[in-house]
Amino acid sequence: MKLGIVGLPNVGKSTLFNAITNAGAQSANYPFCTIEPNIGVVAVPDKRLDALAELYHPRKYTPATIEFVDIAGLVRGASKGEGLGNQFLANIREVDAIVHVVRCFENDDIVHVDGSIDPARDIDTINVELILADLEVLERRIDKTKKQLKADKKFQEDLDFFERVKETLEAGKPARSVTCTEDEKVLLDSVNLLTNKPILYAANMSEDDFKNGIDSNHFLKVVQDIAAAEHAAVLPICAELEAEIAGLDLDEKKLFLADLHLDESGLDRLIQKSYALLGLISYLTAGEPEVRAWTIKKGTKAPQAAGKIHSDFERGFIRAEVVAFDDLMACGSMNAAKEKGLVRSEGKDYVMQDGDVVLFRFNV
Repeated sequence: MKLGIVGLPNVGKSTLFNAITNAGAQSANYPFCTIEPNIGVVAVPDKRLDALAELYHPRKYTPATIEFVDIAGLVRGASKGEGLGNQFLANIREVDAIVHVVRCFENDDIVHVDGSIDPARDIDTINVELILADLEVLERRIDKTKKQLKADKKFQEDLDFFERVKETLEAGKPARSVTCTEDEKVLLDSVNLLTNKPILYAANMSEDDFKNGIDSNHFLKVVQDIAAAEHAAVLPICAELEAEIAGLDLDEKKLFLADLHLDESGLDRLIQKSYALLGLISYLTAGEPEVRAWTIKKGTKAPQAAGKIHSDFERGFIRAEVVAFDDLMACGSMNAAKEKGLVRSEGKDYVMQDGDVVLFRFNV
């Protein structure tokens, strides 16, 4: 999973990126500090995998990972190549989902590119540039569909749908806000519009907001209302706070978070929100050689899940021996789980569940 972190200059983008990846991206109080996209790979925290490691004492421990890309700050005119616009748009096309950092804190020492704090305006600035880029792409697809329509009337429905999407974009709304049937969603996905990518608004707030209760921040409600209209998600976070705890050991981090009445770090919450946004789950494989988490789409069937490990597993799939993580831990071993009848033999139509511990049987 690749997540692109975007936002206007000086909203806390690189500070957040540094904190969650420890990748050392440069951070400074001026626009375009991030020119080439910085990339950091983060292990997905999973207590289930830790528990399996305690059970099996494996030689290798392999968590799932997320790739974060810190993409250069965007300004008005990016869709026409202003600033680093062309580079920004090219980078954002490559990610699976967008984390849009929105400034929701006041600080006179950090200059805002537009001179004041206004989350709605900031969100609109980036949305407009992405929408303008999308309109160019959509116009080309509409032209192609019109040509297809001359040969086959079945393309009329496609054309009608694309025209509806175009009207939405021209109204200043992102493509993800269009209500679609399942077939229309597949059609929309085929166009690869930037504003159709799943988005998580990271409302970057102050440490005081978390101490006093995040509901005291009136900017947050603005972001939440915009996200609701777009079918998007919101994560209240404090980039400075994440930077402070990034270097702490586990016990110190827990104490720090407890003082703020938080159970988890912003990174943990960001990953959970991202998984939910993209409809992802993890299944687990375990044994003395390795315990490992594998990321798949919700609804993936057993053979395709096996194919994540190796294409031979999918091609020669026979069955999956599956036990729920909680059942395995309650029994203490796979053999004990088998004796209690908790290990199931599943075939090709089995839909994988989050937390399944699996052994795939295959023959090539």
